[in-house]
Amino acid sequence: MVSGAELNIQPDSQALATAAADFIAEQVRANPDLSILVATGNTPMPTYAELARRVRAGELEMNRVVAVQLDEYLGVAEDDPRSLWSWMLRSFVEPLGIRRTVKLEDPRTFEAAIAALGGLDLAILGLGPNGHLGFNEPPSPADAPTRVLELTPESLASNAAYWGELPVPRQAITAGMDIILAARKTLLLVSGAHKRAVLRSALEDGPTPDLPASLLRRTPLTVVADEAAWV
Repeated sequence: MVSGAELNIQPDSQALATAAADFIAEQVRANPDLSILVATGNTPMPTYAELARRVRAGELEMNRVVAVQLDEYLGVAEDDPRSLWSWMLRSFVEPLGIRRTVKLEDPRTFEAAIAALGGLDLAILGLGPNGHLGFNEPPSPADAPTRVLELTPESLASNAAYWGELPVPRQAITAGMDIILAARKTLLLVSGAHKRAVLRSALEDGPTPDLPASLLRRTPLTVVADEAAWV
């Protein structure tokens, strides 16, 4: 039994993108100055593309939104193909006409910027293969701060698919669980049968730092998943 989450199951990845874009658009219309923590990775990309289509069509305006970086590899320059900052700019900030951003470089300045915003209005997250959020690797308690950490073998393996011949950096910086769990709303996007077991565990088993995504159930959580990730 799922508790502590609104679960929205869609038949495929495109339907997932439409439902997720509907949710985000509703939040933006209610608060045009929305601050959004932005995940990269494969799963959110169709959602961002759908939002961009709506912006181009004049159906949605997002130019007042603040885009906040979720995570980054350590020591990677902006012009490096592996830069998650540049990925966020290409997929989210530029296509949606967003003018204000918060870059994740130093934990203290990042946390001060979030505080200046009054916290996050919305966290858009993907689900790591070991239940990580951003690069909050297990175990990550609810009060884990923004920090630099070593990536687990599971994260290195899953991220390798993005970069071809380029090696995956072994260290990363991530927005802390404390910031993620304090977001006023959370949207967790999950696709693919390979995420089924970890999604089930995150939503049905007891919350534990050993599965960071399970701690989201203490937040106002909406999960949009395709059938392959749930059924």
